[in-house]
Amino acid sequence: MGQSGSKAEDLIRQGSTSYGGRFKFKSKSKSSVLISPMLVDAGRSFGAEYAPGCVDYVSNLPDECLAYIFQFLGSRDRKMCSLVCRRWLRIEGQSRQRLSLYAKSDLIAAVPSLFLRFDAVTKLALKCDRKCVSISDDALILISLRCQNLTRLKLRSCRELTDAGMTAFAKTCKSLKKLSCGSCAFGSVGMNAILDNCASLEELSVKRLRGLFDGAAAQPIGPGAAAGSLKMICLKELYNGQCFGPLIASSKNLRTLRLFKCYGDWDKLFQVISSGVTGIVEIHLERINVTDAGLSALSTCSNIEILHLVRTVECTNFGLISIAERCKLLRKLHIDGGRETRIGDGGLIAVSKHCPNMQELVLIGVDLTKQSLDMLASNCQNLERLALCGSDTVGDEEISCIAAKCIALKKLCIKNCPISDQSMEALASGCPNLVKVKVKKCRSVTPDGVKLLRTSRGSLAVNLDTDEMEMVDANASDGVHEIAVEFPPIVAASAADIATAGGGIARRSPSLKMRLWIPSGRGLIACNFRWWSNGNGGHSPTMSS
Repeated sequence: MGQSGSKAEDLIRQGSTSYGGRFKFKSKSKSSVLISPMLVDAGRSFGAEYAPGCVDYVSNLPDECLAYIFQFLGSRDRKMCSLVCRRWLRIEGQSRQRLSLYAKSDLIAAVPSLFLRFDAVTKLALKCDRKCVSISDDALILISLRCQNLTRLKLRSCRELTDAGMTAFAKTCKSLKKLSCGSCAFGSVGMNAILDNCASLEELSVKRLRGLFDGAAAQPIGPGAAAGSLKMICLKELYNGQCFGPLIASSKNLRTLRLFKCYGDWDKLFQVISSGVTGIVEIHLERINVTDAGLSALSTCSNIEILHLVRTVECTNFGLISIAERCKLLRKLHIDGGRETRIGDGGLIAVSKHCPNMQELVLIGVDLTKQSLDMLASNCQNLERLALCGSDTVGDEEISCIAAKCIALKKLCIKNCPISDQSMEALASGCPNLVKVKVKKCRSVTPDGVKLLRTSRGSLAVNLDTDEMEMVDANASDGVHEIAVEFPPIVAASAADIATAGGGIARRSPSLKMRLWIPSGRGLIACNFRWWSNGNGGHSPTMSS
């Protein structure tokens, strides 16, 4: 596979001029590549003779061109292509860099044949479920010996993996750049082995690591050789997440820190972090024990651009004021106060004064008034996305203020606020750049008001939802929910059946998606805003090709 993608694309274009085919493949650069159909069933690969007058144009394509074409196919199509002939089987396997495997205990028998075929894999996902026995250390070690060039590894529910297996893996796969593990049984010894041996590690995501001991018995994690290269750390649902403190405090190049439901007092750790890790750009704090003292310590990281405060009930206006006064580059702010929010006008007024680059503002359960909205609209001229949810103080007067002064606003979401058709009338004549409006659970807004808005702004997309069945209030949100899906076991044990590329194991039917859809106040809003502001890095720690 020696030629580059651009060279392969040039060869395809040259071939298409002489072949004059009718199949079209769209490249990432939006150019179209024409490939002629294969007129015979790849007979040469099986030793059969061609019929007189038939020409097999595809057989004349170089291997690099076929590999380049396979890049644009999904997992199912790639597997179908691999059944065409032996040549396509070989090329498809050698060109596949991403592989997802159902990591049951019997996978070890198929590992040699799997990685003999897929010998160029650099991104590997090993996923099991709660009802099955996962792969053990022996299988992981065997995989590491055959995939020494791995750069990304995702482990899900691999409960049979221990510290010994992770240590052996780390010593073999030293090129690892991204590690995501959830519901695994190894502990601090295995994690430290990864950090000590994988000096190029850039992203680390850990969720429900069951091998961590509680209390004083917990062994500190880090810093290790990877501390100098880490750019993103995400910790979720860890009872003793503070044992990662030495790693976080030593990661001088850290840019993104996300903490979800990690117990303990984080104020002291934030004070240590602020003295050495000053380049942080994004911070996401959800359901952790942090107070204004912790926010004040984080405010010394003046490069912060994205801040999420979700159900941090001890944070008040004073902490947000500290962030606003020092982090003047702030451009995305999400606050979900729940039922016990202690952030209001005071903090938002400080944000409007000191953060003129604000582009996205999501306020859930925050009782703000026209005073703070007026200052936000006047001072934050770049505000493009705004969500106001579960606020009893946001009425027609406040929406009229937004319509009159938020010139750059493009997307507006209002949920469970006491507004009426008067707000729709104000939006009909204001916000000249508005392209999308979502109104949910605002009972005084009628279809007539929405019709007026649509008539006045023909190009504006308006979504009205007053369905009473959506019964979770925004001010009672529980954060962004993840829905765990258990997949049916794979019957066949062959390498071709076990292997799935590009996360194919997670393929779901439309009916399954409908059964799994669970509306929940803030989760719905957060989902909407992820789509609006695609490109956050957000990063959830999923594998990307």
